[in-house]
Amino acid sequence: MGTRLDGKVAIVTGAGGGIGREHALLMASEGAYVVVNDLGTRPGADAASVVAEITERGGTAVANSGSATWDGAAGIVARAIDAFGRVDVLVNNATAGRNNDIWRFTEEEWDLTVGVNLKGYFAMIREVAPHFCRQGSGAIVNTSSGSGFGHPSHVAYSAAKEGVVGLTRTVARELGRFGVRCNAIRPLAVGASTADYEVRTARWSTLMALTMAPRGAKPPANTAPPTLTPAKIAPLVVWLCTDAASGVNGRTFHVGGDTISRLSEPARERVLTNPAGWTLDALDQVAPTHLVDDLTNDYTLDDHPELKEFNV
Repeated sequence: MGTRLDGKVAIVTGAGGGIGREHALLMASEGAYVVVNDLGTRPGADAASVVAEITERGGTAVANSGSATWDGAAGIVARAIDAFGRVDVLVNNATAGRNNDIWRFTEEEWDLTVGVNLKGYFAMIREVAPHFCRQGSGAIVNTSSGSGFGHPSHVAYSAAKEGVVGLTRTVARELGRFGVRCNAIRPLAVGASTADYEVRTARWSTLMALTMAPRGAKPPANTAPPTLTPAKIAPLVVWLCTDAASGVNGRTFHVGGDTISRLSEPARERVLTNPAGWTLDALDQVAPTHLVDDLTNDYTLDDHPELKEFNV
Protein backbone atom coordinates (compact mmCIF):
# COMPACT_ATOMS: atom_id res chain seq x y z
CA MET A 1 0.00 0.00 0.00
CA GLY A 2 1.25 3.47 -0.90
CA THR A 3 0.70 6.68 1.01
CA ARG A 4 0.48 9.38 -1.64
CA LEU A 5 -3.23 9.92 -0.87
CA ASP A 6 -3.18 8.72 2.72
CA GLY A 7 -6.38 9.79 4.48
CA LYS A 8 -7.82 11.60 1.46
CA VAL A 9 -11.41 10.95 0.42
CA ALA A 10 -11.96 10.42 -3.30
CA ILE A 11 -15.12 10.17 -5.38
CA VAL A 12 -14.77 8.34 -8.69
CA THR A 13 -17.85 8.35 -10.90
CA GLY A 14 -18.45 5.57 -13.40
CA ALA A 15 -16.09 3.40 -11.36
CA GLY A 16 -17.94 0.09 -11.55
CA GLY A 17 -15.76 -1.12 -14.42
CA GLY A 18 -13.27 -0.14 -17.10
CA ILE A 19 -11.12 2.93 -16.63
CA GLY A 20 -13.04 4.13 -13.56
CA ARG A 21 -12.47 0.85 -11.77
CA GLU A 22 -8.73 1.21 -12.30
CA HIS A 23 -8.84 4.76 -10.89
CA ALA A 24 -10.66 3.56 -7.78
CA LEU A 25 -8.34 0.61 -7.18
CA LEU A 26 -5.20 2.70 -7.51
CA MET A 27 -6.61 5.53 -5.39
CA ALA A 28 -7.35 3.04 -2.61
CA SER A 29 -3.93 1.43 -2.92
CA GLU A 30 -2.41 4.86 -2.27
CA GLY A 31 -4.35 5.25 0.97
CA ALA A 32 -7.47 7.10 -0.18
CA TYR A 33 -10.94 6.32 1.10
CA VAL A 34 -12.95 5.86 -2.08
CA VAL A 35 -16.58 6.36 -3.00
CA VAL A 36 -17.06 4.01 -5.93
CA ASN A 37 -19.97 5.44 -7.90
CA ASP A 38 -21.72 3.64 -10.74
CA LEU A 39 -25.29 3.21 -11.89
CA GLY A 40 -24.53 -0.39 -12.81
CA THR A 41 -26.32 -0.21 -16.14
CA ARG A 42 -23.32 -1.09 -18.30
CA PRO A 43 -22.50 -4.79 -18.82
CA GLY A 44 -20.10 -5.88 -16.09
CA ALA A 45 -20.23 -2.57 -14.19
CA ASP A 46 -20.77 -3.12 -10.47
CA ALA A 47 -19.70 -0.65 -7.79
CA ALA A 48 -20.15 -3.21 -5.00
CA SER A 49 -17.73 -5.66 -6.62
CA VAL A 50 -15.09 -2.94 -6.95
CA VAL A 51 -15.55 -2.08 -3.27
CA ALA A 52 -15.07 -5.77 -2.46
CA GLU A 53 -11.83 -5.80 -4.45
CA ILE A 54 -10.55 -2.76 -2.60
CA THR A 55 -11.47 -4.24 0.77
CA GLU A 56 -9.77 -7.54 -0.06
CA ARG A 57 -6.58 -5.61 -0.82
CA GLY A 58 -6.68 -3.84 2.54
CA GLY A 59 -8.25 -0.58 1.37
CA THR A 60 -11.38 1.28 2.37
CA ALA A 61 -14.29 2.10 0.06
CA VAL A 62 -18.05 2.40 -0.11
CA ALA A 63 -20.37 1.90 -3.05
CA ASN A 64 -22.84 4.40 -4.45
CA SER A 65 -25.32 3.76 -7.24
CA GLY A 66 -26.54 7.32 -7.70
CA SER A 67 -26.65 9.03 -11.07
CA ALA A 68 -23.73 11.41 -11.64
CA THR A 69 -26.07 14.00 -13.12
CA TRP A 70 -27.67 17.22 -11.94
CA ASP A 71 -30.26 15.35 -9.90
CA GLY A 72 -27.89 12.80 -8.39
CA ALA A 73 -24.72 14.81 -7.71
CA ALA A 74 -25.68 16.02 -4.24
CA GLY A 75 -26.42 12.48 -3.09
CA ILE A 76 -23.06 11.21 -4.28
CA VAL A 77 -21.16 13.91 -2.41
CA ALA A 78 -23.34 13.37 0.66
CA ARG A 79 -22.34 9.70 0.57
CA ALA A 80 -18.69 10.72 0.86
CA ILE A 81 -19.36 13.13 3.73
CA ASP A 82 -21.55 10.65 5.60
CA ALA A 83 -19.06 7.80 5.21
CA PHE A 84 -15.77 9.62 5.70
CA GLY A 85 -16.50 13.14 6.95
CA ARG A 86 -14.91 15.04 4.08
CA VAL A 87 -14.06 14.97 0.37
CA ASP A 88 -10.69 15.80 -1.22
CA VAL A 89 -10.70 14.36 -4.72
CA LEU A 90 -13.24 14.17 -7.52
CA VAL A 91 -12.66 12.14 -10.67
CA ASN A 92 -15.41 12.76 -13.21
CA ASN A 93 -15.29 9.57 -15.24
CA ALA A 94 -18.96 8.67 -15.84
CA THR A 95 -19.82 8.60 -19.52
CA ALA A 96 -22.65 7.93 -21.95
CA GLY A 97 -23.00 8.49 -25.66
CA ARG A 98 -25.06 7.81 -28.74
CA ASN A 99 -23.86 7.50 -32.33
CA ASN A 100 -25.95 8.80 -35.20
CA ASP A 101 -25.84 10.96 -38.31
CA ILE A 102 -26.15 14.66 -37.52
CA TRP A 103 -29.46 14.92 -39.37
CA ARG A 104 -30.86 11.88 -37.53
CA PHE A 105 -29.83 12.86 -34.00
CA THR A 106 -32.78 13.20 -31.66
CA GLU A 107 -33.11 15.65 -28.81
CA GLU A 108 -33.25 12.71 -26.40
CA GLU A 109 -29.94 11.33 -27.70
CA TRP A 110 -28.32 14.76 -27.49
CA ASP A 111 -29.61 15.49 -23.99
CA LEU A 112 -28.56 12.10 -22.61
CA THR A 113 -25.01 12.48 -23.90
CA VAL A 114 -24.50 16.10 -22.89
CA GLY A 115 -26.35 15.57 -19.62
CA VAL A 116 -23.87 12.97 -18.41
CA ASN A 117 -20.61 14.11 -20.02
CA LEU A 118 -20.85 17.85 -19.45
CA LYS A 119 -23.81 18.91 -17.33
CA GLY A 120 -23.20 16.00 -14.95
CA TYR A 121 -19.53 16.87 -14.59
CA PHE A 122 -20.43 20.45 -13.72
CA ALA A 123 -23.06 19.26 -11.25
CA MET A 124 -20.50 17.13 -9.43
CA ILE A 125 -18.01 20.02 -9.36
CA ARG A 126 -20.72 22.38 -8.12
CA GLU A 127 -21.42 20.05 -5.19
CA VAL A 128 -17.79 19.48 -4.11
CA ALA A 129 -16.70 23.10 -4.62
CA PRO A 130 -17.96 24.43 -1.24
CA HIS A 131 -16.17 21.62 0.61
CA PHE A 132 -12.94 22.14 -1.31
CA CYS A 133 -12.98 25.92 -0.98
CA ARG A 134 -13.70 25.91 2.77
CA GLN A 135 -10.87 23.47 3.49
CA GLY A 136 -8.47 25.23 1.11
CA SER A 137 -7.66 22.19 -0.97
CA GLY A 138 -9.09 19.81 -3.52
CA ALA A 139 -8.21 18.04 -6.77
CA ILE A 140 -10.52 17.43 -9.72
CA VAL A 141 -9.76 15.37 -12.81
CA ASN A 142 -12.27 15.51 -15.66
CA THR A 143 -12.44 12.96 -18.45
CA SER A 144 -12.46 14.57 -21.86
CA SER A 145 -11.81 12.60 -25.05
CA GLY A 146 -9.92 12.60 -28.31
CA SER A 147 -13.40 12.67 -29.85
CA GLY A 148 -13.36 16.37 -29.09
CA PHE A 149 -10.87 16.83 -31.95
CA GLY A 150 -13.74 15.85 -34.26
CA HIS A 151 -15.58 12.53 -34.47
CA PRO A 152 -18.13 11.74 -37.21
CA SER A 153 -21.29 10.05 -35.83
CA HIS A 154 -20.44 11.23 -32.30
CA VAL A 155 -21.46 14.88 -32.51
CA ALA A 156 -23.06 15.16 -29.06
CA TYR A 157 -20.26 13.26 -27.35
CA SER A 158 -17.49 15.23 -29.06
CA ALA A 159 -19.24 18.52 -28.27
CA ALA A 160 -19.70 17.55 -24.62
CA LYS A 161 -16.15 16.27 -24.21
CA GLU A 162 -14.68 19.40 -25.75
CA GLY A 163 -16.93 21.39 -23.44
CA VAL A 164 -15.26 19.52 -20.58
CA VAL A 165 -11.95 21.16 -21.53
CA GLY A 166 -13.49 24.63 -21.28
CA LEU A 167 -15.12 23.63 -17.99
CA THR A 168 -11.77 22.44 -16.68
CA ARG A 169 -9.98 25.66 -17.58
CA THR A 170 -12.69 27.79 -16.00
CA VAL A 171 -12.85 25.80 -12.76
CA ALA A 172 -9.06 26.07 -12.46
CA ARG A 173 -9.17 29.83 -12.90
CA GLU A 174 -12.14 30.37 -10.61
CA LEU A 175 -11.24 28.01 -7.75
CA GLY A 176 -7.45 28.08 -7.93
CA ARG A 177 -7.32 30.88 -5.36
CA PHE A 178 -8.85 28.48 -2.82
CA GLY A 179 -6.22 25.80 -3.35
CA VAL A 180 -8.40 23.79 -5.74
CA ARG A 181 -6.87 22.23 -8.86
CA CYS A 182 -8.77 21.01 -11.91
CA ASN A 183 -7.21 19.16 -14.85
CA ALA A 184 -8.49 17.00 -17.70
CA ILE A 185 -7.39 13.89 -19.53
CA ARG A 186 -8.17 12.55 -22.99
CA PRO A 187 -7.78 8.79 -22.42
CA LEU A 188 -7.27 6.14 -25.08
CA ALA A 189 -7.94 2.57 -23.99
CA VAL A 190 -9.27 -0.67 -25.37
CA GLY A 191 -11.66 -2.46 -23.03
CA ALA A 192 -14.70 -4.70 -22.89
CA SER A 193 -16.91 -2.11 -24.60
CA THR A 194 -14.60 -1.68 -27.60
CA ALA A 195 -16.07 -4.54 -29.63
CA ASP A 196 -19.60 -3.22 -29.12
CA TYR A 197 -18.46 0.26 -30.14
CA GLU A 198 -16.92 -1.07 -33.34
CA VAL A 199 -20.17 -2.80 -34.23
CA ARG A 200 -22.24 0.31 -33.50
CA THR A 201 -20.00 2.56 -35.61
CA ALA A 202 -19.23 0.17 -38.46
CA ARG A 203 -21.10 2.18 -41.08
CA TRP A 204 -19.01 5.26 -40.25
CA SER A 205 -15.67 3.46 -39.97
CA THR A 206 -14.30 4.65 -43.33
CA LEU A 207 -15.43 8.22 -42.75
CA MET A 208 -13.85 8.21 -39.28
CA ALA A 209 -10.57 6.80 -40.60
CA LEU A 210 -10.36 9.43 -43.34
CA THR A 211 -11.34 12.49 -41.32
CA MET A 212 -10.05 11.91 -37.81
CA ALA A 213 -6.43 11.08 -38.59
CA PRO A 214 -5.38 14.44 -40.13
CA ARG A 215 -6.08 16.33 -36.91
CA GLY A 216 -4.13 13.99 -34.64
CA ALA A 217 -6.91 11.90 -33.11
CA LYS A 218 -5.31 8.52 -33.95
CA PRO A 219 -3.13 6.55 -31.50
CA PRO A 220 0.65 7.09 -31.58
CA ALA A 221 2.14 5.01 -34.38
CA ASN A 222 4.35 3.05 -31.99
CA THR A 223 1.49 2.05 -29.69
CA ALA A 224 -0.03 -1.32 -30.48
CA PRO A 225 -3.65 -1.90 -29.42
CA PRO A 226 -2.82 -4.62 -26.84
CA THR A 227 -0.99 -2.02 -24.74
CA LEU A 228 -4.01 0.28 -24.59
CA THR A 229 -5.48 -1.17 -21.40
CA PRO A 230 -7.61 0.80 -18.91
CA ALA A 231 -4.99 0.19 -16.21
CA LYS A 232 -2.55 2.36 -18.19
CA ILE A 233 -4.74 5.43 -17.65
CA ALA A 234 -5.00 5.39 -13.85
CA PRO A 235 -1.44 6.33 -12.83
CA LEU A 236 -1.62 9.77 -14.44
CA VAL A 237 -5.08 10.45 -13.00
CA VAL A 238 -4.04 9.47 -9.49
CA TRP A 239 -0.75 11.36 -9.79
CA LEU A 240 -2.61 14.54 -10.76
CA CYS A 241 -4.44 14.28 -7.42
CA THR A 242 -1.26 14.05 -5.34
CA ASP A 243 0.88 16.81 -3.85
CA ALA A 244 3.51 16.09 -6.51
CA ALA A 245 1.20 17.78 -9.04
CA SER A 246 0.46 20.83 -6.88
CA GLY A 247 1.62 23.17 -9.66
CA VAL A 248 -0.59 21.63 -12.33
CA ASN A 249 -3.92 23.39 -12.84
CA GLY A 250 -6.18 23.92 -15.82
CA ARG A 251 -4.23 21.65 -18.17
CA THR A 252 -5.18 18.78 -20.45
CA PHE A 253 -3.26 15.55 -21.03
CA HIS A 254 -3.63 12.78 -23.59
CA VAL A 255 -2.85 9.35 -22.17
CA GLY A 256 -2.90 5.95 -23.83
CA GLY A 257 -0.72 2.88 -23.52
CA ASP A 258 2.75 3.89 -22.41
CA THR A 259 2.50 7.44 -23.76
CA ILE A 260 1.46 10.59 -21.91
CA SER A 261 1.25 13.91 -23.74
CA ARG A 262 0.71 17.35 -22.28
CA LEU A 263 -1.44 19.17 -24.82
CA SER A 264 -0.83 22.76 -25.80
CA GLU A 265 -3.21 25.51 -24.87
CA PRO A 266 -4.92 27.52 -27.65
CA ALA A 267 -2.58 30.04 -29.24
CA ARG A 268 -2.82 32.46 -32.15
CA GLU A 269 -1.31 31.03 -35.32
CA ARG A 270 -1.59 34.10 -37.54
CA VAL A 271 -2.35 37.71 -36.59
CA LEU A 272 -3.50 40.44 -38.96
CA THR A 273 -4.22 43.99 -37.86
CA ASN A 274 -5.86 46.69 -39.97
CA PRO A 275 -5.94 50.14 -38.30
CA ALA A 276 -8.73 51.16 -40.66
CA GLY A 277 -10.84 48.16 -39.67
CA TRP A 278 -11.64 45.10 -41.72
CA THR A 279 -14.01 45.04 -44.68
CA LEU A 280 -14.81 42.21 -47.06
CA ASP A 281 -12.67 43.86 -49.76
CA ALA A 282 -9.75 44.21 -47.36
CA LEU A 283 -10.04 40.55 -46.38
CA ASP A 284 -10.15 39.54 -50.06
CA GLN A 285 -6.86 41.37 -50.56
CA VAL A 286 -4.95 40.07 -47.55
CA ALA A 287 -6.48 36.92 -46.03
CA PRO A 288 -5.77 34.45 -48.90
CA THR A 289 -2.03 35.20 -48.81
CA HIS A 290 -1.38 36.15 -45.19
CA LEU A 291 -4.06 34.50 -43.03
CA VAL A 292 -5.14 31.18 -44.56
CA ASP A 293 -2.55 30.52 -47.28
CA ASP A 294 -1.39 27.30 -45.57
CA LEU A 295 -4.87 25.84 -45.10
CA THR A 296 -6.74 23.28 -47.19
CA ASN A 297 -10.13 21.66 -46.70
CA ASP A 298 -9.22 18.17 -45.51
CA TYR A 299 -12.78 16.90 -45.53
CA THR A 300 -14.19 17.19 -49.05
CA LEU A 301 -13.33 13.50 -49.67
CA ASP A 302 -13.30 13.95 -53.43
CA ASP A 303 -11.38 10.68 -53.77
CA HIS A 304 -14.27 8.81 -52.17
CA PRO A 305 -17.42 9.51 -54.21
CA GLU A 306 -19.21 6.64 -52.46
CA LEU A 307 -19.16 8.70 -49.27
CA LYS A 308 -20.65 11.75 -50.97
CA GLU A 309 -24.01 10.10 -51.60
CA PHE A 310 -26.50 11.56 -49.15
CA ASN A 311 -29.17 9.19 -47.93
CA VAL A 312 -31.80 10.41 -45.49
